[in-house]
Amino acid sequence: MRPITPDMISRSMVNMTEGDLRLMTLPGLHETVWDEREFLGWRDVHHSTKGYLVFWAGDELLGLMVRAAQSPMPAGQSAICALCHTQQPAPQVSLFTAPKTGDEGIRGNTVGTYLCADLACSLLIRIQPAESENLPRPEKLVTKKSLGLRDRLENFSRRVRCLDVA
Repeated sequence: MRPITPDMISRSMVNMTEGDLRLMTLPGLHETVWDEREFLGWRDVHHSTKGYLVFWAGDELLGLMVRAAQSPMPAGQSAICALCHTQQPAPQVSLFTAPKTGDEGIRGNTVGTYLCADLACSLLIRIQPAESENLPRPEKLVTKKSLGLRDRLENFSRRVRCLDVA
C-alpha cells in the first residue's frame, strides 16, 4: 500500500456523513509499515462498533466506514473472514455492515460481510504456514493471498458504492 496521511483518509471516505467524519478517530500512522499492507483497517477507540477500511483502488484512495455487530459470534466454533479467507475462532470474526452511498444509503441500505474483528487481515496473510512440500514458497503464497484480498476488498467497495460487481 502507498503511504497516506490523515487528511487523505478523511477525503477518501465515501459512505460517511459530515457528522460521521467529525466523530471519526484516526489511527496513528507513524509506525505503519506500508509495504506490508493491502489496506489500512482500524476500529474506532471511541465508538466500539465502528471500523474503517482505507485502500488504493488503482490511483484512487477509497475509504469505507463499517459497523460491527454488537454481539460476538459464539465461542467454540470457527469462522472465515471474507477478505483474507483466514479461518479462526468465531469470536475473532464479526459481521460488519457498511452504509451504501447515494440514494441507497439515504434510504438506510447497507452491505454486510464477515471480517476479522480487528481488521488486521494484512497481518494475518503474512503469517507463515508450516513448511510443506505441497505449498508454494512463502513469498508466493503471500502474494497470492494479497492479490485475492485486494480483489475481494475492491468488490466489497463496489457493492457499497452501488456499482456493478464484475
